[in-house]
Amino acid sequence: MPELPEVETIRQGLKKQILHKPIASIIIKKKNLVKNNLRDFNNILQNNAVSQIDRIGKLLLFKLAKQEKYLAIHLKMTGQLIYSFKDKLIAGGHNLPIIDDLPNKFSHIIFNFKDGSKLFFNDMRQFGYLQLLDKQGRGQVIKKYGIEPLSKNFTLSNFKKLFKNRKTILKALLLNQQIISGLGNIYVDEVCFRAKVLPNRRVNSLSDTEIKALWQACQYIIKKAIASKGTTFSDYRDSANKSGNYSKYLKVYGRQGQKCVRCKKTKIKKITLTGRGTHFCLTCQK
Repeated sequence: MPELPEVETIRQGLKKQILHKPIASIIIKKKNLVKNNLRDFNNILQNNAVSQIDRIGKLLLFKLAKQEKYLAIHLKMTGQLIYSFKDKLIAGGHNLPIIDDLPNKFSHIIFNFKDGSKLFFNDMRQFGYLQLLDKQGRGQVIKKYGIEPLSKNFTLSNFKKLFKNRKTILKALLLNQQIISGLGNIYVDEVCFRAKVLPNRRVNSLSDTEIKALWQACQYIIKKAIASKGTTFSDYRDSANKSGNYSKYLKVYGRQGQKCVRCKKTKIKKITLTGRGTHFCLTCQK
């Protein structure tokens, strides 16, 4: 699943390509991916343009130039946004190789811009969605998301409050988008490793020192991942046609059976936790 750094990279890339471009038409092949009346969806978007692109957690919010509307796009597990113009192809999102021969069987929604460029919404498993929102609807959506690493309100004091009176396991808390927005499976494992805390710890067992280490790790990992254009394992490309390259910095995720890069002795272990593959070092993490 694309996580905060990947979605932020997409946001930054699309800002350079689609802002203020009039939308000529929209092709909708899978109606279930649009959470609006299709006629309204088409009428509002056609001849409109995107004036601004924001992001909350893993959700992209496209502000439209007309009618004070917003287009929310969530890529979920296997979504991709692919911008195509002449010989330029920019893909962002899930790393499955589903960007060839566009449009293909996974190209469920296509935005045609008046200059001839296109924006494809590809989604193999069809968990993603698009939804038009008014100002009030946008506000209601934003309220559902927790604080985000690197935001102004991601203070140590606010972070500590998230752990108060909770007994869930650490990984479940860090993955909960209503508590902390943007963190996904890859970066939660990396955050826990950097903080030297096991992801299966109960949050009420954590000391103030460990909570502070987690707070610092969240900011460090996300900041570095954004600078590296996210993690990717195959075909991710940004607006300059460069791959995300944070994968070379991963310390535990995907390294099961390999020696820990910190202690150089223990092999990285992988278990299933909260339904997710979870990676850690039993020597370095307590």
